[in-house]
Amino acid sequence: MTSRIPRDSRLRLVRPRPLAAAPRAVNQRRQRRPAPRPPEGTPAPAELARMARSGLAAAARVAHWADAALGPGRDGATADGKATLSDASAERAARDLGLTATQVRADWDTARLAGLVEVHGDSARPGWRLRAWDRDDSAVLRGWVALFDAWSLAHPEAADHEPAAVAEVVSAMPQVLSFLQLSAGPVPVEQLLDLLRQRVTELRTERCEIPYGPQPVTTEAVAPSLVAEPAESATGTALAPLLDWALHALASVGALTYGDGQATLTPLGSWAVWVKLEQICVAAQSPAGNIEQAAEDMLRGCAQLRPNAARAEYRAWLAARPVGSAVTELLDAARGEDALLRGLAFEALRVVGAPAEPDVRAVVDEPALRPYALLWLAEHDGVDPEDAHEVLTREEATWLWVDTAAAVADHGEAPMLVRHLESALQPTVPALLDEVRTVGHPRTVQVLVALAAAHPDPALAKAVRRAAFQVHTGGV
Repeated sequence: MTSRIPRDSRLRLVRPRPLAAAPRAVNQRRQRRPAPRPPEGTPAPAELARMARSGLAAAARVAHWADAALGPGRDGATADGKATLSDASAERAARDLGLTATQVRADWDTARLAGLVEVHGDSARPGWRLRAWDRDDSAVLRGWVALFDAWSLAHPEAADHEPAAVAEVVSAMPQVLSFLQLSAGPVPVEQLLDLLRQRVTELRTERCEIPYGPQPVTTEAVAPSLVAEPAESATGTALAPLLDWALHALASVGALTYGDGQATLTPLGSWAVWVKLEQICVAAQSPAGNIEQAAEDMLRGCAQLRPNAARAEYRAWLAARPVGSAVTELLDAARGEDALLRGLAFEALRVVGAPAEPDVRAVVDEPALRPYALLWLAEHDGVDPEDAHEVLTREEATWLWVDTAAAVADHGEAPMLVRHLESALQPTVPALLDEVRTVGHPRTVQVLVALAAAHPDPALAKAVRRAAFQVHTGGV
């Protein structure tokens, strides 16, 4: 006589595992490229790190002070919950360190931009780079590069500059810096201004914009060359003070020296520009050519790469763009209907790091982005990635499970969707289906139908199809 004891093992899930970002649709190997060597004359990494430590010594000193004086349970670092140092804290630091309040504020801002100190609410804590400051040269160099990337924030432009013109100059400066790096010596400012003018004109042409400023009256009888020259001259005049600001800002972070009508990259600045050029070259040699693509197309290209290769593509793509606009592009891509791109966009934002925090925090209230943003912020705050999922509520975790399943259903294979069951928090399939039915994800029906079609167990497939029908019809 056969046993009539009920067996539900086929409806029981394995032990929950932390939810990951949307999986890659295809894994492909690509040939390893030999590690490039920096240009001849570039100091060794240890010497570059020594230069960076020297340049950031004042910022590190303030960061160490903040670690001791403004940590959790102590007096607030800020008065408004933002990253600006409060008057009381600035005065206290000035007394303790023998500096002026103005110097403290400047060093505080530098420390934040370099990732040496992090502000959370009204308390400050040291960044991981500060913890590794004396023993890890790579952490020091990464901190300096973070400051280098934020040069326009380290030395803000004058209030009378037009924001659109400032944005154009920030977008055009990578080409100017590349020219300085390739020149390997002093370059006259007039030559840099000419290059900047050309690049800004290219940016406006790409947007089909007419150059701003006084324009000559034109008729069909006027030769084109006579029309273009005054406009270019006006543009050059308008850009001259902005180039002066940019060069002073880059000099303030130690990327170049500027004086006597010429600019020269420092060894640190030359090395940083070379690193970014190498990142761009790596992307340009990739099968998809992602460096030229918009964020959405870049992410689609990276979906076919292994994680390390994809991160290299993200770094190269980011190196070719201002951080602010790149983060905006990535978040816009994440808002689309493709769940795979949503997960990959936040993987790319992990490469961006601290500069992306304000924008990521700003999208926490968007339902489609909230789980991804909360995980990103938890990891950014130092939570172990394996434990970051604990910041999500049960409903948020279930929503993320469905979103990730949608990515697998759209881009993966049937066995991947079946294995995705292992990442659910619920202990059994019936419990999972009960919560999936109420979570309100727009792709719930499609995910359940795809899962039912993919699963080899007839009983489980039938239960999943029934759940899909109930969601579709609004039943219980």
